[in-house]
Amino acid sequence: MVVIVNGPVMGRGNEELGGRLLGSFLNKLSFWKAAEKVIFYNEGVKLLAEGSPYLANLTLLQEGGVELLACGTCLEYFQLQDKIKVGKVSSMDEIVNTIAQADKVVTI
Repeated sequence: MVVIVNGPVMGRGNEELGGRLLGSFLNKLSFWKAAEKVIFYNEGVKLLAEGSPYLANLTLLQEGGVELLACGTCLEYFQLQDKIKVGKVSSMDEIVNTIAQADKVVTI
């Protein structure tokens, strides 16, 4: 399974609640070993950068063998290229290929 994270919260509505839900989701994803890769694009790339409240959860995912892919164009747009603490910089070609080859894709 491939998970796509495109923002700093899970769902729409209350952002504080959405942040809590996303943190819980990432924690459970690590526990259940449910994903092979997680793709981060748009504001989702901010989760991989210094100061993110999700770094501990994301580090556990990465250490557990989950590949974290950050959209390079998005990192450039938000000027985060040198602030990424986990994951790797990816291209749109790699992102499209990853999605195309996945048996299941879940967007958060």
